[in-house]
Amino acid sequence: MKDRNIDSVHKNERVRTALLLAAGTGSRLSPLTDETPKCLVSVNKKSILERLINSLQEHNFKRLVVVVGHQADCIRNFLGTRAGGMEITYITSSLYKTTNNIYSLWLARKVINEPFLLIESDLVFDPEMLKDMLRPDRIAISKLQPWMNGTTVTINNSRKVEAFHADDTHKHDSNQYKTVNIYSLSTATWRLVRKRLERQISDNMVNGYYETVFSDMVDDGCLSLTTVLFKKNRWYEIDTITDLRAAEQVCDLPRHSSVIPVDQRADNPKGLRVVPPSASKPLTGYNRIKKGPSRQTGTAKSAPMQSASPVPIH
Repeated sequence: MKDRNIDSVHKNERVRTALLLAAGTGSRLSPLTDETPKCLVSVNKKSILERLINSLQEHNFKRLVVVVGHQADCIRNFLGTRAGGMEITYITSSLYKTTNNIYSLWLARKVINEPFLLIESDLVFDPEMLKDMLRPDRIAISKLQPWMNGTTVTINNSRKVEAFHADDTHKHDSNQYKTVNIYSLSTATWRLVRKRLERQISDNMVNGYYETVFSDMVDDGCLSLTTVLFKKNRWYEIDTITDLRAAEQVCDLPRHSSVIPVDQRADNPKGLRVVPPSASKPLTGYNRIKKGPSRQTGTAKSAPMQSASPVPIH
């Protein structure tokens, strides 16, 4: 078998750049996302994007690249050119209505030349769980639960991804886990991924998913991803209004007051919190965010949060 280690030097790179894919319409969260990008929908009074900025700030990220599309100006107005101590770079996807995340990732090929954290714009999670993702060529995974769907992976005894799965074929395999949609990539791996992306886009495969590229690379033996386990009750992927409600309850996330005004319109009868375009103000409120853990003291305590860790060898 081909050696899956690309370059041991790159394995020691520190990840200080993040790439956020935030171009999609978030149609399954309509009407909340009709005039607002999904990442500005609030969970327990704090938007998904604000939570992400806070998490990246805690881990001393220096740069955030954001692929925008749907309601792009809302995100630009919210973040500005710097937020959470990070330089903000924007990439605009003009084809966001007819393309998927593989195209958004491809758009970043000329903007990022360093190791980076790849993350989707519909995730909320305990910030502590990022600490084991700060080395490159890692993938966040979670124990598969009955209600979970989407891409899964099987792993080997070395805690490496053995294969990606887009169906339920291996759903009852004890070594199968759900992908959290957070990855860290080394410079060398990113170089190889870009080549694969170029082929896909050249073949007009713009409406697919980047996981197909990762899957092919794992199968070919040229991509080695170390797994990092995210506790199932410390993260949530928000695709629908039902997910939004579950994220507020299951994740038991800190209930901090938002620095963003909340939509109180009469056409929001469910009382779900959303940031309207007119309220997407620059993140001057981040001057008030302290470095270090975001959990407050002196208030009612939730269950202790557990940090992520590499998946134990079975």
